[in-house]
Amino acid sequence: MYTKEVMDHFTNPKNKGKPESYDAVGEVGNIRCGDVMHLYIKVKEDRIVDIGFETMGCAAAIATSSMVTELARGKTLDEAEKITFKDVVDSLGGLPMLKMHCSKLAIDGLQAAIRDYRDKMG
Repeated sequence: MYTKEVMDHFTNPKNKGKPESYDAVGEVGNIRCGDVMHLYIKVKEDRIVDIGFETMGCAAAIATSSMVTELARGKTLDEAEKITFKDVVDSLGGLPMLKMHCSKLAIDGLQAAIRDYRDKMG
């Protein structure tokens, strides 16, 4: 059902947990499946220098959370905003159609964190 990459990010998630310090958080959820994600970013000179996540959800939700943090780390906010759910899915080697919404949730969490940061910075 899941690719080797999905299982790796599920069993060994990257950037799991809340960083010691962060500037903004994106809080998203999917009411239909019950997945909830908090994605934290630390920004320096418009670049994401630290990122972490807390996700309550299925294997796909955890794997997509992990992958989106890997894709966004080190990118400018503008570059990170351009990451798509397809980028996440492709980087994981695919997801079952039934779990595609998890990649959208991960992107929504990243975009919400970027919005939160920009709102705070004015």
